[in-house]
Amino acid sequence: MEIISTTHAAKQVDNNLLVFTHLSQLLTYVTGFGGFVVPLILWLVKKDQIVGMDEHGKSIINFQITMFLIALISVPGIFLFGLGILSLIYVGIVSLVVPIVNAVRASNGEAPSYFSTIKFI
Repeated sequence: MEIISTTHAAKQVDNNLLVFTHLSQLLTYVTGFGGFVVPLILWLVKKDQIVGMDEHGKSIINFQITMFLIALISVPGIFLFGLGILSLIYVGIVSLVVPIVNAVRASNGEAPSYFSTIKFI
């Protein structure tokens, strides 16, 4: 007698949701906090259902936390020789360009590539 378990559903391949997850980081420029909350919710809900969502979601959350910490450290750095302004410009440019590049990578089925990111998760 053979028992077949049907509790584990097959994961779906949904590159469009991965692209949307990467592009949802740009909500930071509109709402101020949506760029962290929306990808976090999508990752927590879909990480077991979509192929690659766990890897992409962890990369996005690590990237958002790292950019937040750099920006937070930059504010007092403004008073020290004005170097904080350079790092705030870096955060602004990188937070705009890198999610778009990774959205294109996700649409092609490639792994995300977030450079200068601290691995928290």
